[in-house]
Amino acid sequence: MTSRRDLILGGACLAGAGVAQGLIPRRHITLLNHDTVAAIVPRTLPGWTSRDVTDLVAPKIEGSLASRLYGETVGRVYQQTTSGSEVMMLLAHGDTQSDDLQLHRPEICYPAFGFAIFENHAVNIPLRASVGIPSRALLAKAPERQETIIYWSRLGEFLPTSRKEQQLDRLRTAMNGVVADGLLARFSVAGADPAEASRLMLQFIPQLVLAVVSNKRAALIGGARAEALESPSTAPELR
Repeated sequence: MTSRRDLILGGACLAGAGVAQGLIPRRHITLLNHDTVAAIVPRTLPGWTSRDVTDLVAPKIEGSLASRLYGETVGRVYQQTTSGSEVMMLLAHGDTQSDDLQLHRPEICYPAFGFAIFENHAVNIPLRASVGIPSRALLAKAPERQETIIYWSRLGEFLPTSRKEQQLDRLRTAMNGVVADGLLARFSVAGADPAEASRLMLQFIPQLVLAVVSNKRAALIGGARAEALESPSTAPELR
């Protein structure tokens, strides 16, 4: 005979199952649309030229986590024509961000390649007026190499600046019934004085982002920031 307690427990289990079912993401959204990262990011800028490189990331192995995580990676070295200074760029796009497949943050990846992280702090990259890109700045050192790094990650419309924020933003996205794409944008300068390297990148990165066609910028910085760049006087408060 079924007791009242059994009915209550059964109802609770069904309710929990219903909530879990409701949290399963059902819509897939990608801000890259039908473009490719390589196509939307200019190869040349006023005062800068570039060349493609393949040694900024570990080579893909079929079936590996990296091959499943990123559908496209773009590696370029941009050289300033007046000084010869170089900025390395890695853009990695993943079409699906889930519990198993989440953007790899450089402060976790660099130590795996023998680097020690000596600095790690948040930085805002100003674009126009009140519009900026929430990012992180790192100083990574290996026995024979030093890199000053500035990067940001985009998860759907969110730009998390820490691993904890990234996990929370992925949860928020999933609770809205969405599976979102993700992008890692990493810029670095090797060997230079860290202050000078940071100055160079903070000059170069806004120039590069603003050179992207306006209706394609969402893939790099999210739709809200891309729209705010077009009308900065009415830009909302952005995290």
